[in-house]
Formats: sequence, structure tokens, C-alpha cells
Amino acid sequence: MRLGYFTMPVHPLHRSWTETLKEDRAAIILADQLGFHDAFVGEHLTDRCEAITNSMLFHATLISDTKQIKLATGTSNLSQNHPALVAVQAAMFDHLAEGRFIFGISPGALTSDAEVLGMLDQDRNKIFAEAIDVILAIWEREPPYDIDFPDNRFKVSTAKTSALHLGVGYMGKPYQQPRPEIVGTVLSPFSPGVVLMGKRDFHPLSANFLLSMHLKSHWQNYSKGKIEVGVEPDTKDWRVARNIFVADDDQTATRYARDDQASPYRFYFNQMHAKLTRSKRLFVFKSHKEQPDEEVTHDFVMDQLVIHGSVNKVVDRILALREEIGDFGELVYAGMDWVDPALARRSMQLMAEEVMPRVNAAIAKSAAA
Repeated sequence: MRLGYFTMPVHPLHRSWTETLKEDRAAIILADQLGFHDAFVGEHLTDRCEAITNSMLFHATLISDTKQIKLATGTSNLSQNHPALVAVQAAMFDHLAEGRFIFGISPGALTSDAEVLGMLDQDRNKIFAEAIDVILAIWEREPPYDIDFPDNRFKVSTAKTSALHLGVGYMGKPYQQPRPEIVGTVLSPFSPGVVLMGKRDFHPLSANFLLSMHLKSHWQNYSKGKIEVGVEPDTKDWRVARNIFVADDDQTATRYARDDQASPYRFYFNQMHAKLTRSKRLFVFKSHKEQPDEEVTHDFVMDQLVIHGSVNKVVDRILALREEIGDFGELVYAGMDWVDPALARRSMQLMAEEVMPRVNAAIAKSAAA
């Protein structure tokens, strides 16, 4: 099982943007040094707490400061840009990173982003679907381009102005052929979009704020899509993100991840609870559709969604998760604000150097039995 990293990120309102950007970079540089497989970074235009506005631009600053980790948009919000722009920018990034690039995609969920772009009332899921069709066509086809899908608002042509002998009218192809890995973050239980991911060989990343009891539905839907196109599903393609804090002792872990009022995990889920309530999407936190909102308390969410403890305790929790949902290819560690930088760094170190080797040893032992 691989180890990955994901951050939205979420920082307290009072913190300096300059400082949080430095901290977010430091976390990914550390993840690279510790051997994490990849690092996904979210993007939002209008959220002071989640203040990376362009994940590709942010990751570009890390290419020279990292050696092996794959840099992943987490996500590129495809409803917010013309697909021709995204296609050529992602292709250029892939070349700059020499293939250390994963193309994470989504429509873009933040309604204030949609409002500021004047598209609040538009169907962003439809725009997203149309955009990815065009991006893939640009990467697959040769110039001159004349991309005009039925019922797709995006028409891409260089037929009138191409001068291919001069290089004019050409749009760049990615470094990785035929394309980079494409990953979609799955936010909802029983998401039907995961079936389409399976059909198109896009890979699912199950969100860190979804209860574990719902995760299995993602694999079931992904497998369904794969089987419908005659391809055997492979669990290595499934990523599962979880909120994990590892400390040298259980007391420290419980304090930092749960009890302390300054805990970054408490802050994170206070933010998420308030935002999901405001957007009428609290169902994401629910154990069943009919669960009353008043039962979805902060303590309920923290109990369900934060794994914390010493190394052995966290190993046991991860193995129990795998027993519950089945095999998956990558455990994605969710990054939080570094309230205590030493503890935050130590957690990542213990996760990479102690927890994951023991988890993988237990999986190998079970497979051999």
C-alpha cells in the first residue's frame, strides 16, 4: 500500500497568507523526503482559510525542491477555465516536472467561487464533463484542430489560422504518454460519477471527510464502470484519504488531535461542519440519509473521522479500516494546519517510517497465510 498526502489546505483566518504558503510548501518537501508517493493540493478562489488559488501554480514552485514525489492537482476546477487553457498548462507542467504530475480534476464545489465568476446558476457538473472531453481531445489529436462535440459549449479550432510549418496552431502534448494519470476526488456516498471514472480509466480518491462505512460504495461503483467496458478493476487505482495524527504516545496524540481547543483537527472539522451545514450538504457526514442533523455533532464527526494515537494504535486502526472496506492501493494522509510544527512533522515521520512499514508487513503476512 502506497502512502500519499492531501491538503485542501485549511488554515485559521488570522494567519498570514505568506506564512501558510511557506508551511504548505514545507509539508510537501517533507513528504518528498519521507518517501510519500504523491501530494494532492486543493484550490479555491474565494476562501481565506483554503487560500491556494491555483494548485498547478503552487506545485510549480516545488518541482525544483522535490526529487521523487508526484505533484497532483487536488483538484483543477475545470468549470472555471476554458479547457484549452487547462490542457496546455497541464501539458507544460508535466514537462517541467518530467512526468511527476497527476491531473486531479473536479467541477469546483465552492459556491462563492462560482458567484465571483458569474456562473452561480450554471450547471458546473455539465461544464466539467464537457471540459474534460475537450482536454483529452486536444491531447489525443494533431493540428490543425477542429474539436466540435455535439451539445458541448467549447469549440476548439485552429483551422483558419494554423501555419504548422512555423509551429503556429499547435497545442502541446503532455510529457507522459498517452496522458498523465487522471484522478477524481469523490465527496459523496454512492456517487454515480465513480462508475464513469471506471469506464474512462480515471482513478478515484475517496475524500477524508466521508465516513468509512460509505467508502466501499466507491469501489463498488468504480468496479462496475470497469466491468462494463470489459476491464478488470485493480485496487491499486483506488486512493482513500483519512485524517491521521501519530505521536510517540497516546496522551499526546489525544490532546493534539482531539481534546485541545487549539487542535488543528478540531478547527478543520468545525470549519467543515459549518460549511457543509451552510451549503445544505451535511449528508456527507451522516451515517444514513435519514439521520437527523442534530445527531451530527462535532464529537460524532471527530469520533468517526480522526484516527489518532501512538504507532501501534494507528496501525491497528488502518488495518481495521482495510478489513472494513477491502483492499485499496494508497492511503492518503490529510495535511492540517501546523499548530505545533514539531508535532506535525513528527506525525508525518512516524507515519512514513513506522506506521506504513508495519501496515504493509501485516498485509503481506495475511496474503501469505
